[in-house]
Amino acid sequence: MLDRLETVENRLEEINNKLMEPNVANDQEKYASLMKEFKRLTPIVEKYRDYKRAKNAYEEAKEMLEEGGLEKDLRELAQEQYDENKDAMDTYAQELKILLLPQDPNDDKNVIVEIRGGAGGDEAALFAGSLYRMYCMYAESVGWKGEILSANETELGGFKEISFSIEGEGAYSKLKFESGVHRVQRVPETEASGRIHTSTVTVAVLPEVEEVEVQINPADLQIDTYRASGAGGQHVNKTESAIRITHLPTGTVVECQDERSQYKNKDKAMKILRSKIYEQKQREQSDKIASERKLQVGTGDRSERIRTYNFPQGRVTDHRIGLTLYKLDQILNGDLNELFDALITFDQAEKLQAQSDQQA
Repeated sequence: MLDRLETVENRLEEINNKLMEPNVANDQEKYASLMKEFKRLTPIVEKYRDYKRAKNAYEEAKEMLEEGGLEKDLRELAQEQYDENKDAMDTYAQELKILLLPQDPNDDKNVIVEIRGGAGGDEAALFAGSLYRMYCMYAESVGWKGEILSANETELGGFKEISFSIEGEGAYSKLKFESGVHRVQRVPETEASGRIHTSTVTVAVLPEVEEVEVQINPADLQIDTYRASGAGGQHVNKTESAIRITHLPTGTVVECQDERSQYKNKDKAMKILRSKIYEQKQREQSDKIASERKLQVGTGDRSERIRTYNFPQGRVTDHRIGLTLYKLDQILNGDLNELFDALITFDQAEKLQAQSDQQA
């Protein structure tokens, strides 16, 4: 690991020198690429330098203690320096192992989130609306930008389905663990007898991809136009501005009716389609290596129940990591940091264990 860290430190120095060269500064594409790498390597090198400082102090104290002949006060001081820096080295080494884990190539990407009401009819659609609001409030709290791509609203103010994009640094790295079935247990407003109902909502989080990453042959597309319908669609009911695109080779269908303009709807639908096809390819690759390591934090399968929101008890339970938080209101208001941090930490631990098993 130390050899690898030396290589990373040398690479950072090399990038730093290149960034100061006039020909690189004038080449926007090259400069942006180097800056991205510089930003990725900087925290690793900073932590490695912390480790080296602790190691030097530890070895200095060790040498003093081994030589002996120290007065009591100096010996105690040297022992304290020895213990503190030995602990610091262990901590930094563990943090470096995490920083050196292979990075998900999609982590820096923006995302497209799809939320669909499942079992539970109107109650599921209302909770789909609650989850959409939750993600929007979280995005706003961290300075990300959201935009609705497609929505099918119900008369009660929920969503049968809604697709939206979230733009922001590291959006996929935080939201990728949200794919799966979210279960809600509560007394519906429409229920007179006050019985607790269980409903489900399906969430899919897709990394947003550029045209160059997924090339789609126009001949493979069937594009249909139709009049928007349902609550929220009345403003475009008189014209066929809604778009349905079918990708014939995979059978993937996407629809968009949110905009008045047919061209804007087509553009948004293509954005969703590219992400869906990209996800399918990634899932095929993941299935190939599933036998080597199953991601315990969740497969991202849309049929997998990942979380329960229990209103009578005011709790949220993530079933993948056995975490229960009694702060339902805060979570639904976008306070997701504790959940996300726990999921990321668990995922890192799984990857470290898998790495350790491979090396054994």
